[in-house]
Amino acid sequence: MSKLLLVEAKLHLRDGWYLLFAIGLPLLLLQFLGKVAGPAFPALMVMLSALTLSFSVLPGVLAAYREQGVLRRMSTTPVSPLRMLTVQLVINLVVGIVATTLLVAFGPGVPRNVAGFVLVFLLGSAALMAMGLVIAAVAPNGKSAPIIGSAAMFPLMFVAGMWVPREYLPEVVRVIGDYSVAGPFAQALSATWAGQAPQLPHLLVLAAGLVVFGGLAVRVFRWE
Repeated sequence: MSKLLLVEAKLHLRDGWYLLFAIGLPLLLLQFLGKVAGPAFPALMVMLSALTLSFSVLPGVLAAYREQGVLRRMSTTPVSPLRMLTVQLVINLVVGIVATTLLVAFGPGVPRNVAGFVLVFLLGSAALMAMGLVIAAVAPNGKSAPIIGSAAMFPLMFVAGMWVPREYLPEVVRVIGDYSVAGPFAQALSATWAGQAPQLPHLLVLAAGLVVFGGLAVRVFRWE
C-alpha cells in the first residue's frame, strides 16, 4: 500500500490545481469574513474545506481514473478496491490537514479544545470522505462525479446549518441534520472550537458514517 500511496501522492501534487479551490476558497472567505461572521465561522470554513475535498475533488479524481482506463489496468494487479479507496481517503485527509492548519494559522483564533478539535476533524473528515468514496466508486467519468457530488454536498450544508443558522431551521430539518454526518460534524467542530468537549452522540454518528459509507463504497466499487 505504501508504494501505491506514494504514486498517488505524486499524481495529486502534479495535478494539484484543485488544491487552490479546496484550500484557497475557505482561506479567502475566512480572511474577508472571519472577523465579522462570528466565533463559529472558522470551524465552518474547516468543514467547507472537508466537504469540497469529499464531494468535489475525491470523486472527480477517481472517476477520471475510471474514464481513462487507469482503474481497468489496475484491476489486473493485486490492488484491491479497499486498498485503492483507502489510499484516496488518506491522501485527501492529508490535504485536509494542510488546509485546516492554514485556516488556523491565518484565522482570527485557534480552537480552545485542541485535542477535541483534532479528534472531531479527523473522524468527521474521514466520514465525509467515505460518503464521497461511494460517489467515486460508481461515477462513470470525471465530469459527472463533481456534479453528483455537488448534488449531495449542498443539501448536506443546508441541514448542517451552514446556509441558515441551525436554530432557525424547521424541526424536521434539524432532526435530519442530526443524523446526516454533516450536522454532527459541524456541531462538534463549533463546540470544540469554543472550548467544549465533543458530545458522544456526535462522535458515534461520525464513526457510524465512516464504517457504513466506507463499507458501501468498497462493495459497490467498479473498476470500469
